[in-house]
Amino acid sequence: MSNHKNEEEVDLGSLFLIIGKGFSKVFNFIGKVFSSIFYFFIEILLFFKKNYKKLGIAFVIGAIAGLVLELKEEDSYSSNLLVQTNFNSARQLYSNIEFYNNLVKQKRIDLLEKTFGINAEEAKSLKKFKVQPIINGNDLITTYDELILQIDTSTVKSYPFSEFKRTFTKFNYKVHDIEVQSSKQDVFSKLDDVIIGSVIENKYFNKLKELTNENLNRTDALLRKNLSQADSLHNIYKRVLLEEAKVANQGTNIDLGSTQKDNKELELFATALEINKELKSVSEEKTEKSEIINVISNFQTIGHRIQGVSENKSVQFALLSLSFMILYLLLVKLNKYLENYSSTK
Repeated sequence: MSNHKNEEEVDLGSLFLIIGKGFSKVFNFIGKVFSSIFYFFIEILLFFKKNYKKLGIAFVIGAIAGLVLELKEEDSYSSNLLVQTNFNSARQLYSNIEFYNNLVKQKRIDLLEKTFGINAEEAKSLKKFKVQPIINGNDLITTYDELILQIDTSTVKSYPFSEFKRTFTKFNYKVHDIEVQSSKQDVFSKLDDVIIGSVIENKYFNKLKELTNENLNRTDALLRKNLSQADSLHNIYKRVLLEEAKVANQGTNIDLGSTQKDNKELELFATALEINKELKSVSEEKTEKSEIINVISNFQTIGHRIQGVSENKSVQFALLSLSFMILYLLLVKLNKYLENYSSTK
């Protein structure tokens, strides 16, 4: 019996020893990780302390070069056009904006003049075209809801929201921001009609708009007819109830069907509410899809001057010069390490 207890104590002792060694290894590993991070941080501080003069000179030289270049350049102005795209026309819009931007990059002043109907000076002033979506989580949710209403239940189960979100692109957002940059402050109001017109003149989108609006008009007419019929039935029930009430007042008959009639009246009322709700939805969709592109906000007549750190060449060149100096010093340090390493071999 005593031998059995001794064996159990030995087994428990060995188990605790193994567990203790395991914890010790884990804590040692964590300690080494923190030690390595601390060592790396110290090395960075020592690097900057040793080379702060060189880094400072590089930063100042870059800032001066950027400032000189910025003073020589013309002032830049920008203006924004907010649009809502329908019938999957966003892809065409992005393609057109990229085309305009390529004309600017290639300095095709003649084509810019012809495209926008502006003079050479105005065409030459154009510096950049860009477009990006206005990120809105509601667009993602509503588009998914519209999709699942159009497909069967089994397909919905195999196509979860996470998968849909992964395939949702910038073209699927409803509202898009078009920005134009120019050295002239008053050229922007001459551009929006051409940008919008290049999309809405597309025959395919016009055909889609026509068919969609025809379907919406038919749905609207049908809903209004159903609402009228529901109202007529409601009025008939009212008259029947009034007649029965008159008869009841003349005698002592008990109408056991009154509850059923009240339920029918409530059903008609609920039906009318549902039809009105659908009519409102159709009216909103007709308003939204009456155009291929809905303009939310036109280009401002006078653009605003581009300012800020991200557009400041002095800051940009200073940071670029500093980055090159850091890279150069690191390469020098790496070269010394490789030379020392090769000499010890």
